[in-house]
Amino acid sequence: MNLNMNNVLKNITGISLLTLSLFSWSNSKDQQAIDNALNTLESFMDTFNSKDMAAWSETLNYPHVRLAGGKVSVWDTKEDYAAVDIFDRLEASGWHHSAWVSREVILVSENKVHISTVFQRYDKNNQPTKKYQSLYIVTKENGKWGVKARSSLAP
Repeated sequence: MNLNMNNVLKNITGISLLTLSLFSWSNSKDQQAIDNALNTLESFMDTFNSKDMAAWSETLNYPHVRLAGGKVSVWDTKEDYAAVDIFDRLEASGWHHSAWVSREVILVSENKVHISTVFQRYDKNNQPTKKYQSLYIVTKENGKWGVKARSSLAP
């Protein structure tokens, strides 16, 4: 039997990381926070793709912070956020919709979850255009889960 040592090491490393992840998030409150945060990101992406600024603004917690394109943007309220329609600019670049490629929980507490993500943009023919790494911080504030901050390599 011919074993490729690199594959063996990758498998061992993968199993170790999976075991560490399972061990790290074994607390039921942590798991509940993770589930809520991931559901929030699903709503974030769904409402983003619906091109409904008011609905999208509901998936955020405020003040909301975005670091991207070399600048920091802060919105104090959902009304402030919903007032700036970004979809014309995105569509002019060929964007039609986006999807998560990966989401990895990297830090968790009962009321805050950090998630390292990769998302893909697609054109109207469902062809991939751009892919970006990002970090999302999802918080529970006043009983509501929402994206509090995000840092992206997208423009």
